[in-house]
Amino acid sequence: MTTCVFVQIRCTPGTTYKVAEDIALKEIHSELYSTSGEWDLLVKLYIPDDADIGHYINENLADVKHIERTLTTLTFKAF
Repeated sequence: MTTCVFVQIRCTPGTTYKVAEDIALKEIHSELYSTSGEWDLLVKLYIPDDADIGHYINENLADVKHIERTLTTLTFKAF
C-alpha cells in the first residue's frame, strides 16, 4: 500500500516551468499541475508505506532548485 500526499510548491518568480520540469524528470509523482493563487505547483505523490513521509519528500524535493516553500497535505481516505 501507499499513502497519497499533495505537495503545494511556491517557486522563485519566473522559475515555475523549470521546477516542474526538474520534478517531472525525477518520475516520483502521480500528477503535477501548475496552479493559480498563492502556490505555483501541485504535486500528487504516493509514498510507500514503509517510507517516512517527511524524509521521502525531503530526499526527493529538497534538491530541486528554486523551490521557496512547500505545504504538504496528508490524505486519509478516498471517497
